[in-house]
Amino acid sequence: MTLAYEWLGPLMFAGALVLLSLGYPVAFSLGGVAIVFGLLGISLGVFDPIFLTAMPQRIFGIMANYTLLAIPYFIFLGSMLEKSGIAERLLETMGILLGRLRGGLALAVVLVGALLAATTGVVAATVVAMGLISLPIMLRYGYNKQLATGVIAASGTLGQIIPPSVVLVVLGDQLGVSVGNLFIGSVIPGLMMASAFALHVLIVAFLKPDAAPALPAQVREIGGKALGTRVIQVMLPPLVVILLVLGSIFFGIATPTEAGAVGCVGAIALAAANGQLTLTSLRQVCDTTLRITSMVVFILFGSTAFSLVFRGLNGDQFMFDVLANLPGGKVGFLAVSMIVVFILGFFIDFFEIAFIVIPLFVPVAQQLGIDLVWYGVVLGANLQTSFLTPPFGFALFYLRGVAPPEVTTSDIYRGVIPFILLQLLVVLLIIVFPQIVSFLPSLGS
Repeated sequence: MTLAYEWLGPLMFAGALVLLSLGYPVAFSLGGVAIVFGLLGISLGVFDPIFLTAMPQRIFGIMANYTLLAIPYFIFLGSMLEKSGIAERLLETMGILLGRLRGGLALAVVLVGALLAATTGVVAATVVAMGLISLPIMLRYGYNKQLATGVIAASGTLGQIIPPSVVLVVLGDQLGVSVGNLFIGSVIPGLMMASAFALHVLIVAFLKPDAAPALPAQVREIGGKALGTRVIQVMLPPLVVILLVLGSIFFGIATPTEAGAVGCVGAIALAAANGQLTLTSLRQVCDTTLRITSMVVFILFGSTAFSLVFRGLNGDQFMFDVLANLPGGKVGFLAVSMIVVFILGFFIDFFEIAFIVIPLFVPVAQQLGIDLVWYGVVLGANLQTSFLTPPFGFALFYLRGVAPPEVTTSDIYRGVIPFILLQLLVVLLIIVFPQIVSFLPSLGS
């Protein structure tokens, strides 16, 4: 390709980002850009149409990908547990249990967010449930609006890094590494995120008691025996699901896909035990699973067409040369890739980032000798911010949709800023101390 046409690849990449930022559907943005630049490349004589013959084989390869089969399982698992009412009962019980502490309600939100992340991994369900149940109670008893909204939105995003996580499944496929290793490697970083949020709540409650008061005694007193029974009934089922899913992966009993199927059976059993397993609820869960899975598959089709044309225009080689020759070597590459993912998270969802940007990073990371499992966990922790970062963080919109009128969008945006900084601190710690990720996988091996 002549020098005059070397910029076609980067221009194609920029065109896709522009369409995505304007709100066009992801799959059609990628596919449409691929068609336009494919035709432009053919007309200029710089794109070989033979590349297009690989498209059917790539699509059938996606359909035969065993790893991606875990996506509908985990979506079904999360949606079914949402229908079982587990979030509501967890929040009520933890609120009573921790209500005597200053900041106890906010701590309950963090703990429930971590438990729901380890069972459902569905950000929308977690944020909406906690926003509907806990936000009005927190405001009623005098919690600071920014602290209340910030802790709900941040805790709801823990499902992106605490396994089982659809983000990690997609990253495992794109990086070509074991999803099970990603799951196990992300356990400690996920717990660090939750611990950082809880510590922030405790510090704020200590420094500003009026911002996070304890619940009145008459609200939290239900009797020791009743509380004990409630804790067992509410806490035990999610812990069983966590053990079924993550324990089977950690001990090598099942692959993530098989563990997802087992988790689905457990979720159905829980819904039945709670009297929530009806034909209507099952139809709604299956409909949700079908919609989200279809969206992911269509994005994969669009990204496949995009990557073929991008490669045909030598865009992948151009990006490889740029990224591999950054000053600072491995450190420079890590800095640039993390900054790119963080900034893109302001505007587009993690699916787009995973399918468009990550494939450009992988060859460079391999050449630089970077551990791809560790790199995947770092990316997952960074991608978590795409759900939380203004102006387009999805968790912010979910919470805005269910927040009372007295809570403004500005309150939500200001409230999440400390939690974004805490997330970035954890990402930095994972980068500086890779053993945080490698410790548990090394035990499993």
